[in-house]
Amino acid sequence: MRKPVLAIVGATGAVGSVMRDVISRRDDVWGEIRLIASPRSAGRRLSIRGEEVVVRAISEDVFDGVDVAHFDLPDEVSAHWVPIAAARGAIVIDKSNSFRMDPQVPLVVPEANPEAVRDRPKGVIANANCTTLALIPSLAALHRQFGLRSMTVASYQAASGSGQEGFDTLYRQIDAVAGNPGLGTVPGDVRRLLGDRADDTFGAPLALNVVPKVGGWKADGWTSEELKVRNETRKILDIPDLAVSSTCVRVPVAQGHSQAVHATFATAVDAEAARKVLADAPGVVVVDDPENGRYPTPLDAAGTDETYIGRIRTSIDFPNSLDFFVVGDNLLKGAALNSAQIAELLLPEFR
Repeated sequence: MRKPVLAIVGATGAVGSVMRDVISRRDDVWGEIRLIASPRSAGRRLSIRGEEVVVRAISEDVFDGVDVAHFDLPDEVSAHWVPIAAARGAIVIDKSNSFRMDPQVPLVVPEANPEAVRDRPKGVIANANCTTLALIPSLAALHRQFGLRSMTVASYQAASGSGQEGFDTLYRQIDAVAGNPGLGTVPGDVRRLLGDRADDTFGAPLALNVVPKVGGWKADGWTSEELKVRNETRKILDIPDLAVSSTCVRVPVAQGHSQAVHATFATAVDAEAARKVLADAPGVVVVDDPENGRYPTPLDAAGTDETYIGRIRTSIDFPNSLDFFVVGDNLLKGAALNSAQIAELLLPEFR
């Protein structure tokens, strides 16, 4: 098999950094790897596969000879550069929101719809939103067995979902509030302590707080993140009429998105049957022994490839329904790892 040329576009960002680590520890299936970023980052030397690689400035000709290109750029930047890379012959795997709902662009999670990578008339494959990606491995397995009909989801999303700025803001705020007993018990006291930048990143202080807004505001009070969970899940699982209600909340966690899910199925299901299905599901680890204090948390998931599921219960008042808790690293399975897995599905095309 010829080792194809791989490009990582946005190599200096939070997800790009994780992508370099992911590629370095997986099977060595790539030939040349090009690291691409904005002109201000050109010339930096970054490590991948134990080698130092010079970052190149993004341009049209930098994609010449590239077989697969991972993109992690802001939506508007991806919208401009992805078609250029595809026109130069690269198969593009894009993390932005620009192409996910395009009917000519497959939205792929390898545990759910790996065959979709073959149908890409625009030369582009979309990577789902990090919140959706944490859900899909377990949902796909349950759907195959029981037939998913509806779900209600409440997410508890890490600061790193806002990239490096999210990390930096959370740690800065934690430093500021540390050592202040009683803080957070009087209206406005945390804002006063944090000063003018208290609301900059998340719309409200995140330290000692939760913020019921992730993404931009959309019609009728929904946020873009909540609509992504609905629309992307429908597309990936090929259930266009799936009923979904989602509330997305930012919490003071560094890395790892958590979600509480209520799911209803076409056939009868109980917790024990669900555990058996999930125990064999690819990319899923069942951590569900509450009597012994075992259930998934973001501190357990951070830095790991799998998604974790626990608190699996048969719903008391809703027929054919389960309640459960899912956790996944939003920078790994929620971004870089899923892209790497998609790319590896393409390898047979280069034989």
